[in-house]
Amino acid sequence: MEQQPKALARISHIETGVERTATTTTGGEDLAVLAPAAAAALNLLADAVRRGGADHDDIVQALKAAGIHEAFAGVFDAASERVMDAADDPYDFDVRLHADNLAGAAGDVRRAFQWL
Repeated sequence: MEQQPKALARISHIETGVERTATTTTGGEDLAVLAPAAAAALNLLADAVRRGGADHDDIVQALKAAGIHEAFAGVFDAASERVMDAADDPYDFDVRLHADNLAGAAGDVRRAFQWL
């Protein structure tokens, strides 16, 4: 039977702030790098649980303690506020529906962590 490695990740390069910002010129490009990095970090934790290299209860508790759910919900809250701030007509049904859906997603994230 093949032995699975116990390490969660191997660091192969440390990127400096200058290297990181040298290729980005607008905020949209920064987000194109940050969002996949956040997803990759969570996928590393999921992979560690699947391989048995980390206790799932410990990881869930660590995520809760770190406030991952609040940070994730905060992204949806900020997006909801931004939609309403940018609206020409705050009573426009489509705009309000979009903002309400984003705010609802934030609430769903928070509620999901209440059950853990």
